[in-house]
Amino acid sequence: MIVWLNGTHGAGKTTTSALVQELIPDSLVFDAEKVGETLMDIKPGLPATNNFQHWPPWRPLVVETARHVLEYTGGTLVMPMTVLVEEYWREISAGLAKYGIPVRHFVLHADQETLRGRIEGDSPEGTWGFRLEYLEPYAEAARTWLHEEAEVVDTTHITPAQAARQIAEAVTG
Repeated sequence: MIVWLNGTHGAGKTTTSALVQELIPDSLVFDAEKVGETLMDIKPGLPATNNFQHWPPWRPLVVETARHVLEYTGGTLVMPMTVLVEEYWREISAGLAKYGIPVRHFVLHADQETLRGRIEGDSPEGTWGFRLEYLEPYAEAARTWLHEEAEVVDTTHITPAQAARQIAEAVTG
């Protein structure tokens, strides 16, 4: 099984994923961003983009990597990864479904003010721009499709540990 933690920067995906992994037996954390980092290392480089998710190889590589890791380890993969483009989510989820891999899709949500405060408080000032520019695309995805496709965990007023417990309880029953 895959427990996918979606949401924009500042929602708490990375912190929460480590805590979820501790609560779900036989689970591992797989950050699909590492697949994007591998693609960014190709020299002299793939076509310019502001987001590696726009490269067509990223999505099937995430599916194949997750599939192979699950075949090797069994158990559950906890995957913290923002996916705000509906077409990309459909491609990934259909690819996983093709292999019979169940996915529990959670969105870690917080209001815009909280997200902005977390981004500005949790990261060096020079990195704010990239992270802040995803606030509006997240809000648009939440309004149009994302919250309908996932179980929403509002992290505005709860700790990552509380969010992790909520997710783990939902997954393990």
